[in-house]
Amino acid sequence: MNLNIVKHSFVFLLAGALLFPVSFTNADKGAPFLSGAFALSSDTVPLSSNLFVDIAKKQNPAVVNVSSKSKTKPVTQQFRPPPPQGKGDPNDPFRDFYDRFFGQRPGPEQRPKGGTGSGFIIDPEGYILTNNHVVEGAEEIIVALEDDREYTAELIGSDSKTDIALIKISRKNGGNKPFPFLKLGDSGNLEVGEWVMAIGNPFGLSHTVTVGVVSALSRNIGAGPYDEFIQTDASINPGNSGGPLMNIKGDVIGINTAIISGNSGGNVGIGFAIPINIAKVILKDLKEKGSVTRGWLGVMIQKITPDLAKSFGLKDSKGALVGDVIPDGPAFKAGIKRGDVIVSFDKQAVDEMEELPKIVAKTTPGRSVKVGIVRDGKLNNFDITIEVLKDSSTEVASAKSDPVGLQVQDITPELMKSLKLETKNGVLVSDVEAGGAAGEAGIRRGDVITEINRAPINSVDDYNNVTSTTEKGSTVLFLVRRGGTTIYVAVKID
Repeated sequence: MNLNIVKHSFVFLLAGALLFPVSFTNADKGAPFLSGAFALSSDTVPLSSNLFVDIAKKQNPAVVNVSSKSKTKPVTQQFRPPPPQGKGDPNDPFRDFYDRFFGQRPGPEQRPKGGTGSGFIIDPEGYILTNNHVVEGAEEIIVALEDDREYTAELIGSDSKTDIALIKISRKNGGNKPFPFLKLGDSGNLEVGEWVMAIGNPFGLSHTVTVGVVSALSRNIGAGPYDEFIQTDASINPGNSGGPLMNIKGDVIGINTAIISGNSGGNVGIGFAIPINIAKVILKDLKEKGSVTRGWLGVMIQKITPDLAKSFGLKDSKGALVGDVIPDGPAFKAGIKRGDVIVSFDKQAVDEMEELPKIVAKTTPGRSVKVGIVRDGKLNNFDITIEVLKDSSTEVASAKSDPVGLQVQDITPELMKSLKLETKNGVLVSDVEAGGAAGEAGIRRGDVITEINRAPINSVDDYNNVTSTTEKGSTVLFLVRRGGTTIYVAVKID
């Protein structure tokens, strides 16, 4: 079955009732577990449907429906440039290259865009946490409470990188009655198997309650650089986005954000929530500044595969490989180079590439930190001052004769303009041979190859001169620019 990550308005459908009471013990971390004999003692609490009923009754009033009316956007129309000479056949596979990389142009029609999701009040003054994608670009935000009262909300702050937004509603008619609100818990104490409850507005069905367990922790689903989602089997569906995921104490431990779904777009038992500790870290910035200040190192990094480790002469795959260094950035000023491997940052080991952006982001701009780098097999330490992260007619080589299975072409001024390339250095990949070595390694059509085996590539002639000398069984190291990011790709010649 074809599964997709769905990241828009979610909610929960009642999964079913427990048929018998069980019990759990309050462990040191506050994480419950089932008692093997289901026996109650002075330090246990009965876990039954009544417990979930109590939580739902108490917490439902603080869960809200969030609907937004977005700014109108022009409707785009696809257009197709004239085919290259000799490529007039509409069935020619090469046309896909031109269809993909020549852009779009706006049409005269404009349409409003609306959306709906969930949120929850976090203090008596009416501050509400929700997902950024629920309110992003909104012209108007309407919040509806359980008792059908509606408020126009103000966007206080948002952060697209974590998909968190803070909005606020104000009391009407000068009333002094505080809003009901939820307590923010500690997601750092969660354990796999722990009971959780979700409340939201799936498919427009207000205040729907579902129950499940924590299925996994620190999931990376490719949503952004700071992924560490809580995975749960509590039913989550479109409309649930921004709603709370709570433990059996009724404390919020996550913000429901995404699901894996089939073609129906509905729940298949795998949902994801942002750990509430992430929201707690950025909440002050959102309240006071409307945005989040993060540290910036100024490098583009990638995961080290076994083939890349071999190409760079590394003992293992630990660390983050520097694919590119941003000119005049902190790393550039300190002397970091492309091909360096970052293995530690501010006395913290970097074993996995995904760890580094999270560590850097938490670093206060202006601080000087020590960064451990492996270069040419030797460990070096660099002092780097962290800065603030701010929110950038053609000769063709035949794929058939190419030992790695690529078709490349020189970058002309016309291609630079149409593809919005920042430089003419390199060669453009116009075709990838199915089953070829380069395709298997992950090189795609539209990539720009700038180096092969550390040698600069500025033309098709340069490319042919290097690749023509490759031998079977060898591994060729490509430096590829893709969508503003530079990555290394190790291609093994079979």
